[in-house]
Amino acid sequence: MADTATLNPPDAVVPLAMATRRVLHVINGEHYSGAERVQDLLAQELPQVGFEVGFACLKPDRFPLARHAQEAPLHNTPMRWRFDMRCVEKLVQLIRQEGYALVHAHTPRSVWVGSLAARRAQVPLVYHVHSPTAQDSTRPIQNWVNARLERWSIRDASRLIAVSPSLKRLMQEQGFDAERVTYVPNGVPSQSPTKRQRPSGTWTLGIAALFRPRKGIEVLLESLAMLRSRGIDVRLRAVGPFETPEYEAETQELVERLGIGPSITWTGFVGDMPAELQQMDIMVLPSLFGEGLPMVILEAMAAGVPVVASHVEGVPEAIVHRDNGLLVEPASVSQLASAIEEIIQGDELDYVQLSENAVQRHAECFSAQAMAAGVAEVYREVLSTSLTVASSLAN
Repeated sequence: MADTATLNPPDAVVPLAMATRRVLHVINGEHYSGAERVQDLLAQELPQVGFEVGFACLKPDRFPLARHAQEAPLHNTPMRWRFDMRCVEKLVQLIRQEGYALVHAHTPRSVWVGSLAARRAQVPLVYHVHSPTAQDSTRPIQNWVNARLERWSIRDASRLIAVSPSLKRLMQEQGFDAERVTYVPNGVPSQSPTKRQRPSGTWTLGIAALFRPRKGIEVLLESLAMLRSRGIDVRLRAVGPFETPEYEAETQELVERLGIGPSITWTGFVGDMPAELQQMDIMVLPSLFGEGLPMVILEAMAAGVPVVASHVEGVPEAIVHRDNGLLVEPASVSQLASAIEEIIQGDELDYVQLSENAVQRHAECFSAQAMAAGVAEVYREVLSTSLTVASSLAN
């Protein structure tokens, strides 16, 4: 793990060829969930299409240990509190000394400091729009602050990357020109799954998330209780950590009231999601709002696991209703339970066909290679424009 104080000496000269191929991803780092997994995958895939990735970690907690792209340099540039700006100067030095030609940020916090550093270092900024910031949580004041901070920070961004067409439309509605917003869907690696067969006996539902109120775990727990009350042999495997101990305690209280504790396995954070998917028969994502293009849905598709998910932002881009999964209205316990039951009963939906359709749609639309190729094309366009502008100014 690199230390920014011991990088290249201050007077080091970075060749232009290197400077045009190195990209600095500014990352929060306290969790390893959707946005962090996208950055991790990009760090693994982008070198195949001509770009090296480095990380600047603002809150070095989960990400440094959980990431798979261990060969990518990771620089700790910690923020001690929410509006700690001391890391900006460290980022500027890092960009200049290591020859990063472009800054890529993924969250309101990271784009705030990343935009300030990019402006001072005179390199372009790219911002990845993973979800609607104004609907990120159940805390309206925090959402408002983050949305305003994001909007201010990206006003001069060279390009915005939206992970779904609906997010692209959202950014255009906020006043960003269409040519500045590019749709690049998330992608995950193929898993070459063995052909799934219809389960017999107990069915295992799966959910994987950073558990927080907008993920709708309460809806799934109540649906699980409803299904079991109907005599359907189903249990739940819940993968991932809770955002706060307080929310975990609230969730466990609900589990106790519903009397479904013995039917649930809580794994906590895991590093091997493909192995978890092999233990699931149906992936459930009961989000209430605030999604972009969830990575866990794409991973389930790659593994041939049919998905039941809420019809919220971005999800219908991946799940075609009654083709590779089912979509239900958010917050509806009865709809969620009925959709799960329909797959289990198998009267109208063929489980094996759902699985095969999921694998095919992933391969055609949501591979990790396609995601990296789309991001690399954005980089090339941005850097080409930047060099053209710099040349014209020099002349």
